[in-house]
Amino acid sequence: MEWKGRRQSDNIEDRRSDPSMGGLGRGGGFSFPSGGGMGRRGGGLSIGTIIFLVVIYLVLKAMGIDLLQIMDGGMTTGGPGYEQSESGSQTPANDEMTAFVRTVLAETEDTWNGIFQSQGREYEEPRLVLFSGQTQSACGFASAATGPFYCPSDHKVYLDTTFFNQLSRQFGASGDFAEAYVVAHEVGHHVQNLLGILPKFNQARQRMSEADANKMSVRVELQADCFAGIWGKFTEQKGILEAGDLEEALNAAQKIGDDTLQKRSQGYVVPESFNHGTSEQRARWFKRGFDSGQLSACDTFSGPV
Repeated sequence: MEWKGRRQSDNIEDRRSDPSMGGLGRGGGFSFPSGGGMGRRGGGLSIGTIIFLVVIYLVLKAMGIDLLQIMDGGMTTGGPGYEQSESGSQTPANDEMTAFVRTVLAETEDTWNGIFQSQGREYEEPRLVLFSGQTQSACGFASAATGPFYCPSDHKVYLDTTFFNQLSRQFGASGDFAEAYVVAHEVGHHVQNLLGILPKFNQARQRMSEADANKMSVRVELQADCFAGIWGKFTEQKGILEAGDLEEALNAAQKIGDDTLQKRSQGYVVPESFNHGTSEQRARWFKRGFDSGQLSACDTFSGPV
């Protein structure tokens, strides 16, 4: 992907030098799967336990004892992706990665501004939060462990760019267009939010069983993949895609399918727990958006997926 030298978005909120973590918030966000626990049930902490741990943390913090810093070997102020300067300030260790994310976000802005304008609508550009380790969103904690994350409550995409290393090294999905697909997928959720799709889903799933909510979630995620494909189509029309870029995105879609992640993490699959779609489905719906470039082609709610 020939991204260098192109416009970069200003809708970036860089929190990577912010050591504060914020408090607990609401749920309801949409995360990119990061493996290691897909389809598992139970094993979590109770609300009482969480409150107790938070109180203990705050008491010790007031006494000048930072448990997080101790557990992280005294490196919590920097975190992954940071270098400490002689003056003690923190600066991003990978400026090229920041420029890349800014450029990809700008390309999504150009795509969706044009599509919304053609339909007589105004596109509200989302903000993308770069963070290190974990940060607070209006939907609760966003963390590297949960993967890239879109919060419909604050209209922000949350990204710890170390996920790109995981995507390449752990999942075997390398390449800049694979990384761009991740950003475009989360922006796809933002588009769904603006179109009223996510609000309807969040209301409906409160009345659904877990199995039915998972099935509906798959349709939501596959539509975000299709929307990412639409962005890919417009990017191709600009002439900035290179040979092999489409294959990088399709490979990434396949590597993070529910069936592939579950087989990798636990050795077997539990179809009723799928909430993002199979590898075949994810690649197919991205390709459908890429081939058509049309919103109408991304109706994942009618018929089989």
